[in-house]
Amino acid sequence: MNKNYYAVLMAGGVGSRFWPISTSENPKQFHDMLGTGDTLIQKTFKRLNRFIPTENILILTNNRYNDLVLEQLPLVKQEQVVLEPAMRNTAPCILYAAMKIQKMNPNAVMIVAPSDHWIEDEVAFAKDVTSCFEKCEQDDVLCTLGVKPSFPNTGFGYIEYQKAGETSIKKVDQFLEKPNYETAKEFLAQGNFLWNAGIFMWSVNTIVSAFKEYQKAQYDLFNAGMDYYNTDAEANFIKENYPKAENISIDYAILENSKSIYVLPASFDWNDLGTWGSLYDKLTKDNNNNAVVNSKVISQDANGNMIRSTKNKVVVVDGLNDYIIVDKEEVLLIYPKSKEQDIKQVLNTVKNTFGDEYA
Repeated sequence: MNKNYYAVLMAGGVGSRFWPISTSENPKQFHDMLGTGDTLIQKTFKRLNRFIPTENILILTNNRYNDLVLEQLPLVKQEQVVLEPAMRNTAPCILYAAMKIQKMNPNAVMIVAPSDHWIEDEVAFAKDVTSCFEKCEQDDVLCTLGVKPSFPNTGFGYIEYQKAGETSIKKVDQFLEKPNYETAKEFLAQGNFLWNAGIFMWSVNTIVSAFKEYQKAQYDLFNAGMDYYNTDAEANFIKENYPKAENISIDYAILENSKSIYVLPASFDWNDLGTWGSLYDKLTKDNNNNAVVNSKVISQDANGNMIRSTKNKVVVVDGLNDYIIVDKEEVLLIYPKSKEQDIKQVLNTVKNTFGDEYA
């Protein structure tokens, strides 16, 4: 394995659209959502560990998930868990991790990857990331992986790239917010738009320089701690200074400003597993087109349902079509798949009515 290859695995999200399985105390990345025997963070770690040395994989997460990370990833040492003392979106934590890696190895190239995505072809994933790493080692650029759209999805951001050029890695023209359906159809018709998968690669020197140019205040805040990073003094510096960081995403902070961004159309299938419906799409279905996890199901006139229980419970369903049915110890959710985007609001209602212990 290349000792200059590093990974930052983003594992701080709450995943509220997967409630009631995903909660603020135990979010979706720490659950076996697919019924494979591995949690999502375990699958992601193994995928990266195919071509990135174990000790070069950092886990970026919230303080409250430290014990969960160490429990589920026994190969990871405490110093590889980068803890955020406050929620400040993706830009500050990526800069913080990049500076830690830069101090360890100024020749490093790094991937920033979410911990909760579904990628089946791990060989193709490794090949694509390595291609981007090689580009980042040669040129002062920021790279991302884009997913070829299979339908006009309105739930993803898009990347427009330049069609010209013989190379597979294309120059990015712009990042676009989630479009309406008609706009998404136009994107697909033009043929040079990709879904934004939120997977980024760059050299540590390039990303730190980009922050220095486009986010000077953030750069100065974290650069002041360079002497402390990877020492016993780091925790106190971060505890005091991290909450001062601006709450801003990497997209707004850097990607929408930089003129040196490139995208590689991914050669693998991808799903962000953002909702119960997206999980349903990726699971094997039974004879009635129901997707079943951790359950023994008897169904009658019940089709297209997402069914999950705890402890392999027997679930009997009659007369329900296209529903999310999730049974957990203290919560039972029976909800139309067509309204899955409203589960966040349902969660808030439950919290306000019955208390935070159900969230």
